[in-house]
Amino acid sequence: ATESEMGDVDLTGLPEAPVDSEDEEEEEDEDIDRTSDPLLGRDVVRECLEKEPADKTDDDIEQLLEFMHQLPAFANMTMSVRRELCSVMIFEVVEQAGAIILEDGQELDSWYVILNGTVEISYPDGKSESLCMGNSFGITPSLDKQYMNGVVRTKVDDCQFVCIAQQDYWRILNHVEKNTHKVEEEGEIVMVKEHRELDRSGTRKGHIVIKATPERLIMHLIEEHSIVDPTYIEDFLLTYRTFLTSPLEVGNKLLEWFTVDSLRDKVTRVVLLWVNNHFNDFEGDPAMTRFLEEFEKHLEDTKMKGHLRLLNIACAAKAKWRQITLQKPSRDSPLFFSLLGGSDKGFGIFVETVEMGSKAAEAGLKRGDQV
Repeated sequence: ATESEMGDVDLTGLPEAPVDSEDEEEEEDEDIDRTSDPLLGRDVVRECLEKEPADKTDDDIEQLLEFMHQLPAFANMTMSVRRELCSVMIFEVVEQAGAIILEDGQELDSWYVILNGTVEISYPDGKSESLCMGNSFGITPSLDKQYMNGVVRTKVDDCQFVCIAQQDYWRILNHVEKNTHKVEEEGEIVMVKEHRELDRSGTRKGHIVIKATPERLIMHLIEEHSIVDPTYIEDFLLTYRTFLTSPLEVGNKLLEWFTVDSLRDKVTRVVLLWVNNHFNDFEGDPAMTRFLEEFEKHLEDTKMKGHLRLLNIACAAKAKWRQITLQKPSRDSPLFFSLLGGSDKGFGIFVETVEMGSKAAEAGLKRGDQV
């Protein structure tokens, strides 16, 4: 209605309703675009699944890996095992609910993982079990003859599965040992590495650490990292809180290794990544602040001016503003800290030293603070 037709009608309190667009077709197209994004991923996966194993490309297998690693059936498998399973899996669809997939006593020849729908297993003793997306059933990784215990039938329409033949399933799961390298010290396994190939050309392959003791994980920071594990340091710095009680366990080892000429550059790289990615580890912990000051002194003593400048830039960029109130008993009382810089020096005013245990230190003033 036009304004004149409506007059003084009071519309307060009425619920708002969506207004039709002038171009409804355009809006409908946008709605379809918005809603189809998650489905688009499923469509791409289905296209990859429907290909014959011999026709699957590296990109197809990567798509399948991305999808399969979310499913419980694949959760405890290594990456190389999942990759090989993705390369041999076959896609099957059962359209109707109530269809029997496996009869009781039937000889098994495959391992099944449910991708869509629900199946029910009815056991001979009268018990039943429902399995849904991500669950598996069928053979175990053995070449022995195996028989189905119970009847497997679909509970809903459009049940989708991936199947892996017994021969392939046994071969892949029983040859996982050849892909792992175990590091032993004094008769105990301290690290396990898995061999991975990121493509079929064989150019991007190497070992990646999949488990180790905390000590070996720390030591691996300064060891050579494989081409397939380029982000080990970043991953360690992100996750060490889950298996170490204090960051000083890492800090102390880094200071110790810094004295070795051949390790100095590697140690410096670790500290620079740590400061840049997780500055709060230092800013919120006095002991770690002291570690950073000691490391800075080491860089000065060894004339590593370029690295020292990078460290100072990272600290300045990551530091947070804070307000400190320092009260003096009289005007002539000492400050317990010294300053450096100013307009005559050509750079800002910085705290050069803070006396340990002083009121200034207790108030939170730190060396390197810019006033």
